[in-house]
Amino acid sequence: MGQFINLVVVLSLSLSFCLLPASAQLRQNYYANTCPNVENIVRAAVAKKFSQTFVTVPATIRLFFHDCFVQGCDASVIIASSGGNTAEKDHPDNLSLAGDGFDTVIKAKEAVDVVPSCRNKVSCADILAMATRDVIALSGGPSYAVELGRLDGLSSTAASVNGKLPQPFFNLNQLNSLFAANGLTQTDMIALSAAHTVGFSHCGKFANRIYNFSRQNAVDPTLNQAYATQLQQMCPRNVDPIIAINMDPNTPRKFDNVYYQNLQKGQGLFTSDQVLFTDQRSKPTVNAWATNSQAFNQAFITAITKLGRVGVKTGKNGNIRRNCADFN
Repeated sequence: MGQFINLVVVLSLSLSFCLLPASAQLRQNYYANTCPNVENIVRAAVAKKFSQTFVTVPATIRLFFHDCFVQGCDASVIIASSGGNTAEKDHPDNLSLAGDGFDTVIKAKEAVDVVPSCRNKVSCADILAMATRDVIALSGGPSYAVELGRLDGLSSTAASVNGKLPQPFFNLNQLNSLFAANGLTQTDMIALSAAHTVGFSHCGKFANRIYNFSRQNAVDPTLNQAYATQLQQMCPRNVDPIIAINMDPNTPRKFDNVYYQNLQKGQGLFTSDQVLFTDQRSKPTVNAWATNSQAFNQAFITAITKLGRVGVKTGKNGNIRRNCADFN
């Protein structure tokens, strides 16, 4: 009888272990035994890239977000198209991802693999997660402990991107729905939206707000009038649509809560930014974080940690890529 009970206990434990989500394998200091200095190596490589161009910051953050929202945080967005396969990065929604984000991960991976004990031991997905933390800190944002232990994904297709990324014209319901599909709350969504404090956008992404918003209003009435005029000057009607402007008109090179102060003044660049203030359901959070940077920083750390747990690959569902842009 005792043996039977022990067997039941063992089977129960085995079953519960099998049912654990893949994110359960993530932990801080995951590489303590294999590549103990990995975070310092990545940080140094990121700092070097940052010293060459500030674009490193928004490009890396956006790359992480676009990676995690499509098939999970598995570095599948970094894979190059080849043969008959069009990869994620060549989907229309990803064509505006700046090359400096990809380069940051590739350079950091090279720096890690120079160390013999670390070679081919650290995933590109984890390097992207660490690099994201580092660029946020380098631009004045909060630093935080990164959970590690992701494997790199085994597939990357442009088709998998369809409908998975937020669009500049989204309303609050659309934003909440998309984030909820990734286990993220409205509060998480509002916190992660603040990454736009260091972002930039091409004129074509918001031209409708300053020229042909609706039959009644050529300019979106939720836009600050002076800001709308400024945007029209920077993005005249027939401007090259790839001309880019800062998303935060006040502190574009600082990761801070000024993003929320801008929304209070009608200076959200996208409809999906400004709606966080105009919709009464999200407005209180915007107002709270506009005046309390500590509360915002804490909420952001919580949100980006949760984002890093999305769709984590383990076991046979992933591997550690030798080259981040190519499958092994």
